Amino acid sequence: MSCPPPDTPIQGLEGRHPLMIRFLQKDNRIVKSIFVVIIGAAVVTMVITLIPGIFQSASVTGDTFATVYPHWYSRMMFSGDTVSVTRVQEIAQQQLQRQRLPDFYLQLMVPRVGQQLVMQRVLLFEAAHLGIEATDEDVRDFLHKGEYGQLLFPNGQFVGVDKYTQFIRGQFGLSTAEFEKELREDITIQRLRAYITAGATVSDKEVREQYRKQNIKIKFDYAVLSADDLRKQISPTDAELQSFFTKNAARYANAVPEERTITYFAFSGDQIPGGVPQVSQQEIEQYYTAHQADYQTPEQARSRHILIKFPGGAAKTDAEAKAKAESILKQLQSGADFAKLAKQYSEDTGSAAQGGELGFAKHGTMVPEFDKAIFTQKIGELAIIKTQYGYHIVQVEERQPAHTQSLNEVLPTIQVSLIREKESKAESAFAQSLTDEAGKNGLAKTAAAHHLAVVTTPPVAAQGVIAGLPDSTDVLAKAFLVKQGAAPAFAPTGEGYAIFQVTGITPSHAPKFEDFKANIAKDYTDERLPQLLAEKTKELADKAHSYNDLNKAAKELGATVKTSDLVGESGQVPELGQISTVAPELLNLSAGQISGPIDAQRTGVVAKLTDKQEPTADEVNKNFDQTRDQILDQRREDVFSVFVNATQDKFKKDHLIDVNPNAVKSMNLGQ
Repeated sequence: MSCPPPDTPIQGLEGRHPLMIRFLQKDNRIVKSIFVVIIGAAVVTMVITLIPGIFQSASVTGDTFATVYPHWYSRMMFSGDTVSVTRVQEIAQQQLQRQRLPDFYLQLMVPRVGQQLVMQRVLLFEAAHLGIEATDEDVRDFLHKGEYGQLLFPNGQFVGVDKYTQFIRGQFGLSTAEFEKELREDITIQRLRAYITAGATVSDKEVREQYRKQNIKIKFDYAVLSADDLRKQISPTDAELQSFFTKNAARYANAVPEERTITYFAFSGDQIPGGVPQVSQQEIEQYYTAHQADYQTPEQARSRHILIKFPGGAAKTDAEAKAKAESILKQLQSGADFAKLAKQYSEDTGSAAQGGELGFAKHGTMVPEFDKAIFTQKIGELAIIKTQYGYHIVQVEERQPAHTQSLNEVLPTIQVSLIREKESKAESAFAQSLTDEAGKNGLAKTAAAHHLAVVTTPPVAAQGVIAGLPDSTDVLAKAFLVKQGAAPAFAPTGEGYAIFQVTGITPSHAPKFEDFKANIAKDYTDERLPQLLAEKTKELADKAHSYNDLNKAAKELGATVKTSDLVGESGQVPELGQISTVAPELLNLSAGQISGPIDAQRTGVVAKLTDKQEPTADEVNKNFDQTRDQILDQRREDVFSVFVNATQDKFKKDHLIDVNPNAVKSMNLGQ
């Protein structure tokens, strides 16, 4: 394109875009249609932006945890990707089992999994925008060469569709098609990560400085001032405490919590009319039939092992760890006692004391190499396997095929469960009956009619205890939700129920100075102590520098002088803490130098370096590549983390993420 000559006039739009103006001036139906589309799109964009949730539909209801849209117009057509509640809960449950965490962790894990799956959809859309996508060939290549390659293609031969399907179902709870789809998505995200972080670099100077810093070893004398000792030096007068109390009046306005007087009578399980409920054989059989899934026992193997760790154990090299494992294996093959050698040599502290016993394990609960060994080795056979933890001498003691437990096996459990269920229902029904009766006749008459005693408590706080009840937690929680004089209510007590009314309320209020003096003195001291500790530590440092003598300064201020071990930046020092967190400046001192004041929270410290050992040039060069990889990995992680956060913020800003509030509420999550 050529530029117009200098004397060409440029006036308005015609001068700038004559072709566009002539095009717009035509009476053209196509032009009008284009305008309709453009204006319509603009209007829809404004509506979506200004009224979030206007296009929510079934796509964010029911089993949907969240919906993620690739574009603004995808919301109009409800064509986003959904994350289901079912899948969130499945993955959370699998993670719970693999990490062997107690059941109550599930509630903490579920929201994290939901957020991770939403973020996964966001990243996949972003990858698609950038033209990044894994193929079926990539999936096949991973299955052959990835972490499951030896399990699915032993000696290069496919195990077969049936075993492949069984493995995927047992390991992930997915069909092979679902598994391969998720695998393809994982590979895509890894490629996105590689693309985004490709520009991350690290200089040779940074590598050398990082290794030097990480491997400096120092030894030092350090003087310690204890906050607990300084606390004794703070002795406020009554006038100072009164002034503090007045100054912090808002802080103490409700220092004495609300208390409530509760009138109640209670009963235990053995006082229910009709006695202990009985369970019939028919009820047991019906329960067993209805809960068949609960009695499915998957294939499991019982094994024991002796672990020689590397890294992290006594062995300095991989070869040394392997040789030690082979030596133990020879002793076992010669008839040595497995349990005795496990207690003597195993570096798995959890199982060593038990003679190496690991008990029964289901498929997929151990790391892949160990899982394969215990489900393929012959019973009683000894073998060495290597995992991320080191070398294991493994022996399989027993395997149980998947089966359904018989009624006789679970009969006692069912009986106890049904009896407890009936007892619970009977107690609850009796409590409701007594509550209704008390609502009509009053607590006293109702209690007397059933030979129960009425008790009125002294004023008690929400976090207090009702002495006459085995567990008053639920009673108090409920009592602090109702009004004084409200109709009788009931709550469990751990050994039955209490029927109660709130008969008095003492509101929260400010205490009298004399009554609360000890608490005020503690608050005064707690507030003054950090400042005093900082002042004394600075005075200690100033004197130590002035005298060039840490011991003399410490003696004058009553500080205790100690000597550290030879430690690095990750080293822990008593009454100081971790060097890199509390006192990284010590690594920059030279031998003989004295530090400034160090705030270690509960202590104040001043240190004098007595020895400093730095890595040699040969050590730096020997570990250069490993250190560079560590720094580069962290840098890439930081770069990708920034990208992930920015991408998520963009999707949120454009209202392309819809979280189903009903699902969030039903899963007991927080937004």
